[in-house]
Order: sequence, then C-alpha cells, then structure tokens
Amino acid sequence: TTVRVADGTPGKECQVDFARLGLIYDPVQGRRRVAHALIFTAVYSRHMFIWLTFSQTLEAVIAGCEAAWRFFGGVFGVLVPDNLSPVIASADAVNPTFTTGWLDYAQHAGFATDPARVRSPKDKPRVERMVQYVRGNFFAGEDFADLADAQVRAEAWCRSTAGLRLHGTTAARPAEVFAEQEAGRLLAPPERPYDVPIFKQVKVHKDFHVEVGKALYSVPGAYIGRHLLARADGALVKLFDGGRLVKTHPRQSAGGRSTDRADLPEHRAAYAMRDIDALIRAAHRAGLNVGIYAERHFDDSLPWTRMRQVYRLLGLVRRYGAGPVEAACGKALELDVLSVSKISSMLAAGTEHVPIPPPRPAAAGAGRFARDPAEFNPARRAHLTLLGSAEAPERSS
Repeated sequence: TTVRVADGTPGKECQVDFARLGLIYDPVQGRRRVAHALIFTAVYSRHMFIWLTFSQTLEAVIAGCEAAWRFFGGVFGVLVPDNLSPVIASADAVNPTFTTGWLDYAQHAGFATDPARVRSPKDKPRVERMVQYVRGNFFAGEDFADLADAQVRAEAWCRSTAGLRLHGTTAARPAEVFAEQEAGRLLAPPERPYDVPIFKQVKVHKDFHVEVGKALYSVPGAYIGRHLLARADGALVKLFDGGRLVKTHPRQSAGGRSTDRADLPEHRAAYAMRDIDALIRAAHRAGLNVGIYAERHFDDSLPWTRMRQVYRLLGLVRRYGAGPVEAACGKALELDVLSVSKISSMLAAGTEHVPIPPPRPAAAGAGRFARDPAEFNPARRAHLTLLGSAEAPERSS
C-alpha cells in the first residue's frame, strides 16, 4: 500500500535531485559533454528551479544551491537531497554522516538536511516526478549553444512554462502558490556569497609547518607529528584538531608561506624569520659595545649573510659572560678589528682587559731597512747594474 505524505508547512521543505539530461557543447574543452540538472522542487507549492552542470562535485551542488536561493528569494528550512556523494559521506537510514564541506555550507546558509534513504525514491516523490518532466518538456528536442545559454533558458522555463502550468495534483499554478504562501516564509539568504573551501587532512612536519594548496602555514610545536583538519577558502586557512580551532592564517598563493613567529622556538625564531633587529636587540642587552659590534657586522648589502657571526658573538656572551665580551668588543672597536674569531681568541687567552700599548715613536735617524732615494733614479740603477757585472769575475775567482 502507498500512503500519501502531507505537504507540510509552506516555505519549509525543498526536495533536491540530480538528473542526467544529455549532451551540451562545452567551449572550454571544445566538445559536447553530458549535462546534469540539479532540480529543486518546493514541496508545498511544487515551484521548481533547475541548475545545469557538467559535474556532480560539492562545488557544483553548492553553486546550484546559491543560484536556487537567488531564484526563490530565500532559503528553505529543510533540504531533502538524494544520497549524493558530495553531501553524504556514509549513508544510514537513521543517522547518516554528512561530508565536512556540506555541513560547513549548511551552517553558512542556515538550513537542515534530511536526506532520503538509499534506493528509496518515495522519500522525495515531489522531485522524482519532475525528472521526466524536465527531460521531456525542457530538454528534449532543444538545441543549446552552450551551458550558459541552456541555464538562461532553463530559468525562464521554470518561471513561465513550469511555474505557470496547472499542476495535476494541487490544481493550482506553482509560481502563484509560491508567491502567495511560501515566498514570505523563507529564511533570509546569506549576506555574503559562500566561498567554497578546501577541506584536507594535513600532517604537521618537523619544520612546524603544514602544506595546504601548495603553500606552507605554521603550527605550534606541540602538534608536530599530528594530523589536523585544514579548511582553506579564498581568505583564510583554519586548522582544527578534533573540532577545536588551533591556528588561523591568511590564505597564501601556491609557493607562499605564512609563519607566525610565536609558533617557532624562541632560540630559532630570529634565524628562521631573518629578524636582524631581534639579534641587534639581544646584543645590546649584553652591552653597548657588543650591540655596536653586532650593528657593524650587519652593515652590509646582504645583512642576513652575517647572522651566523652575530649568533657566534651571542654564544660567546653565554659562555664567558657579558662583561668579558663587552671589554673584548670595546678593544676590537678601538682597533677597528671586525672579526668574531679575534674576539674569541682574546677571550680564550684572557687578554680582553690588557691595555693596548701606545704606538712606538718613529726613529730619529734612518730606519734599518730604509733605502736611499737615489736608488730609485734610473741612471743610478743602470750604473749599479754595470758595476755589479764588472765585479762578478773577481768574486767568482
């Protein structure tokens, strides 16, 4: 036996189903492709909307829903879809599991989902009866330029032919019943269009980053080695651990990186971020001369190439203390010697406090190795050369 189910409250329920139509030209691929119709049917008024697509992905279903809300002027409180793979992750007659993407969109739009059971077309009879009607009355025998042309004509067909027909069961025109009794009861459409996100399971690597859409995003070190759920839309990337929000980053293009300094170990953050100012501040905390010495090292066209020298200088502060390094840097600055290796040698020898000897005064007479200016005279050099040649036989004898 068959029991007819009541239509329910006006503006409350809408049944949804995919239907295979036929071939439509796709200018992107330059060939004819199979087109599908996502059919929305208001349960109370039987007013309907068709969304045409070449695919049955989550993006296609959400795009159809967004177009339906614009067509109807609002959102139905309950959607009754078939067991579409973008919507249902695990089918069950009592407790079905929805995909993460569909749950996210349903929360955004504000409707509930009551899916039909597997192989139970009577759970959504209003939309099931419309499949053959769409195929025979709208699509059959028509010639469409492309999918966009077919979509424009489909919406016009829904408003006029399908919307103004005299329905066999209700004995009324669906568009008129919808306008009179359902349109004012729909939920308000979302204020902003839905940006379809990417959902992905990601692993936190040893470098404190995860990869989403070929871009890197930092995560606190406590999550290294764990798997998180990433939600990435056009603006933000959100990382969740068991439903709890862990981190939020601005979306980066492929090849980009977003790193929060707070996620990295403090002793490695400056090097990873090439934060020269942080190293200079650390050097100044050890002493004035140490800070000036670090600044002198960074006075270069490629300052980050000098970071290892300053890191070594700060290491000497931790090893010998700030006082000895301050004295050694002061002596090196006085002599204008810019070498951390020299600072290390002074500290190892304990000579950082030995005063610098004053320069020796120049000798009053000629120096030991001073040369006679006449030796630079070309004629004098030639004479000495000849003289040496003449004396050579005597020396050899």
